[in-house]
Amino acid sequence: MREIVLDTETTGLDPLRGDRLVEIGCVEIFNRMPTGQTFHVYINPERDMPAEAFAVHGLSSEFLATKPLFHEVVDEFIAFIGDAPLVIHNASFDISFINAELDRIKKAAIPRDRLVDTLLLARRKHPGVSNRLDDLCSRYAIDNSHRTKHGALLDAELLAEVYIDLIGARQSQLILASDSDEIRVGATGEVTRRQRTVPLAPRISDAEREAHRAFIATLGDKAIWNEFLPALAVNPAG
Repeated sequence: MREIVLDTETTGLDPLRGDRLVEIGCVEIFNRMPTGQTFHVYINPERDMPAEAFAVHGLSSEFLATKPLFHEVVDEFIAFIGDAPLVIHNASFDISFINAELDRIKKAAIPRDRLVDTLLLARRKHPGVSNRLDDLCSRYAIDNSHRTKHGALLDAELLAEVYIDLIGARQSQLILASDSDEIRVGATGEVTRRQRTVPLAPRISDAEREAHRAFIATLGDKAIWNEFLPALAVNPAG
């Protein structure tokens, strides 16, 4: 199943009072694993940047003045998210800004039944404690040390990792791997990889190996491949 983890940055808290979208970051996950495909864009909000918002994300009016307007990037954004569920932390905030921008250019709003709100999921799983993104990263041992300010793509990448842990998908993947007898999960959660009882057959023939050595010989004495020749000699499997 394809899902899109999404985050935004804005000029403030309320699109009905003139606050605008300034950044969108999206991360694609498939079957609860990041695919490496992302969408990221800065947007010219056509207005000033309040000091309070600048302190959060560090995006200045001068920086954003050279960026595209929302209507210039909306088609690429819509194409990237497709019809996938949207995984968002405090989804009502982000979707209100996106839909306000869509309404401004007379495009259809994104329906709220597409939203997966990780803040609500976290509150159900961890009631009575703070469930900000930083708190969840700490709870699930996800490194967010490089998050000195909010950024839509960075926050979407962190949220993707949090989401996988929040719904228990990472543990399920370990259990499935354990069932395949490749990885074993101990009673205390430690993970060990099973060693092969019979080594894999060599994937490179002797003729291919000699041809490779002959090619390296043409590169001169300083070729970096020469550093690996001893390892090739004792490891015929390559």
